[in-house]
Amino acid sequence: MAIAKATPALLMLADGTSFEGLSFGAKGTTLGEVVFNTGMTGYQEVLTDPSYCGQIVTFTYPELGNTGVNPDDEESSRPQVKGVIARNITYRPSNWRSTESLPDYLLRHNVIGIYGLDTRALTRKIRAVGAINGAISTEILEPTELLRQVQLTPSMAGLNLVKEVTTKEVYEWFTPTDSQWEFNPKNQTMDKGTLKVVAIDFGVKRNILRRLASYGCHVIVVPANTPAEEILKYDPDGIFLSNGPGDPSAVQEGIETAKELIKAGKPTFGICMGHQILGLSLGAQTFKLKFGHRGLNQPCGLNQEVEITSQNHGFAVTDKSLGADVEITHLNLNDHTIAGLSHKTLPFFSVQYHPEASPGPHDADYLFEKFVNLMREHKK
Repeated sequence: MAIAKATPALLMLADGTSFEGLSFGAKGTTLGEVVFNTGMTGYQEVLTDPSYCGQIVTFTYPELGNTGVNPDDEESSRPQVKGVIARNITYRPSNWRSTESLPDYLLRHNVIGIYGLDTRALTRKIRAVGAINGAISTEILEPTELLRQVQLTPSMAGLNLVKEVTTKEVYEWFTPTDSQWEFNPKNQTMDKGTLKVVAIDFGVKRNILRRLASYGCHVIVVPANTPAEEILKYDPDGIFLSNGPGDPSAVQEGIETAKELIKAGKPTFGICMGHQILGLSLGAQTFKLKFGHRGLNQPCGLNQEVEITSQNHGFAVTDKSLGADVEITHLNLNDHTIAGLSHKTLPFFSVQYHPEASPGPHDADYLFEKFVNLMREHKK
């Protein structure tokens, strides 16, 4: 689309800062928390990750949409973001897997985007003031009126968004990573369905389920509000606590369920929101990060070992709130916030990043094997 024909759009932040740009995708007005993602690829996986529910995502990489979109790279059934901010976009993607352009995809799913603004300046703003509520509009171009609407938007702190993204029905998952993309040779010969895992869906990504299946797990996915006694009726070999959006401390049903499941002593693995839920259920506390960790190259580790990880979260577990029976296994090496926990005597562990990648590196994929080994040992 020629710039001369593009519809004007306005981005307004809650502190009164505004950015003029051009519209792509759907038209209208959308409100949410404005954050930034530093990944250079994987925008479709980011857009469909349920952990981004309630957020307007700024992509710091200056070109968006070059490879289009395709059905295979969806992390859920639809885009979960409230809006998209980009420097430049393309309406003519070039990739052998592409089935649709990004603007057409967003239009079909009624997601509003803005491009043509200075995303470097916006990112520096967010780093300085923190993640901030904002709005994108093609219909309200008067800054004062749009600011008034933004200021009515609730803060992400204290917001339970899990109920917006969790499954409504129990379902089973058997599909592993496609053989042409499988990077762990052991998974090609592993017996499938030998371990039963109940995954509590706080906003689970499909690639997590694929990796569990690739490591031989028969996965039963249950809604976030499923009581512990219902989960234990499946007689699982392990419990998985998934990623998800919003403030983990507001997900009271999930925390209470995790507390009850802990008493059963089943091997338990948590990722991102699941990591925070596990920490909260063990008596720890969480806090909101200034601007969060969202990107594909976040270094994590401990004892001189480093993993490059994919991350997407705005909250973290408070280190001083940990009990004596819980140990830190990983730190985010950029800011030394907690990136991994493990119980000293019980088979519980979690990480504040995405070992399933999609998008991102595979350094941490071994954690799925660790979970499988815990279940096998416990089963014996």
